[in-house]
Amino acid sequence: MKKDYYDVLEVEKNATQEDIKRAYRRLARRYHPDMNSGDKEAGNRFKEINEAYKVLSDPQKRSTYDRFGHAAFDSRASQGAGGFGRDYDPFGGGFNDFGDLFDMFFGGSTRSRRRERASYGAKGADVVQEVTLEFEEAATGTEREITFQRMEHCPECHGVGGKKKVSCPHCRGTGETRHTQTSLFGSMTVSRPCVSCQGRGWMAEDQCTACRGNGKVRRKRTIKIRIPAGVDNGFRLRVSGEGEAGPNQGPSGDLYISIRVKPHPQLERKGKDLYYDLEVSYPQLVLGDEVEVPTLQGNETIRIPAGTNGNTTLRMRGKGLVDPQTGLRGDEILRVKLRVPRHVSGEHRRLLEQLLQLERGNKNPSGNGSRGRGGLFDRLKEAFTQPGS
Repeated sequence: MKKDYYDVLEVEKNATQEDIKRAYRRLARRYHPDMNSGDKEAGNRFKEINEAYKVLSDPQKRSTYDRFGHAAFDSRASQGAGGFGRDYDPFGGGFNDFGDLFDMFFGGSTRSRRRERASYGAKGADVVQEVTLEFEEAATGTEREITFQRMEHCPECHGVGGKKKVSCPHCRGTGETRHTQTSLFGSMTVSRPCVSCQGRGWMAEDQCTACRGNGKVRRKRTIKIRIPAGVDNGFRLRVSGEGEAGPNQGPSGDLYISIRVKPHPQLERKGKDLYYDLEVSYPQLVLGDEVEVPTLQGNETIRIPAGTNGNTTLRMRGKGLVDPQTGLRGDEILRVKLRVPRHVSGEHRRLLEQLLQLERGNKNPSGNGSRGRGGLFDRLKEAFTQPGS
């Protein structure tokens, strides 16, 4: 009786396609005939693994197997008992390409070697440095001196690691060595990066005492940078070539300046616009008034129109921040809010009571007609705009 395909691959029934692929690679490598010469049991196990993977790696076949079991594949299984039947593509179904299969069995495909060779003399790592700005500095832009540490090419050996370069005797300067391997597909010659020179093709002679043969040393560096106006939290500036030195005399990486901006004590920022909560009294809303508001350029006087409602917004054009990407300047938006005194006594209370009578329909509580009404509002305005109200 055939074993359950999930048990063959040692995965759960709810395993993902990636889990199945990973299990197949692990088991196929373990039981491959080239790895178990003369072991008949390992060969049979290898066939089972391929047969199971052939079904479970195909979503449609897997769905059919989950519903009907082995009965749905008995005829097709006989065609490919070794896992390589007519409808199975070992380079497409189970792997991205031939290089992936080669990599599984021999530890390095042609493509992976190219990636390894490309890393020699590659660009160095980037460095990230955080800078904290006052709100005003971020608004107008500023210059800062940045001090940070990085790995630099050794000034004594110029990144070589020794006094001079000599051709690697193991690979004769090619940077790779060739090995012949026998596999399921026959004899193949495989090229691998030279372990002696790490694929460079050269070695350092007479180890440098300054860097101990590493080719790099850690140094402190200070540079002056210009931070543009309008930057915000999370904004990053890139300074090309100021990062870590690259391996094997490769070019340096970049320096990234990560900006953090302290909040303003009165103004709230949203993009390039600024917001300010302007609290005013009821008489100021009814009669209108001139008030001072803070801006980036200092306090400015604005006029509140008579009859302004609470929760109204007033816009001060061009009083916001510059967008560092577009150069456009935002606005300052005033959110008008009614200020309600917590404690009312004396003249305030008496005037409010008169106003309440007016709103209830008593048109002339003072007996002075419209002239008395105007005097009442003048006194209201004066009382409610006094400090501490």
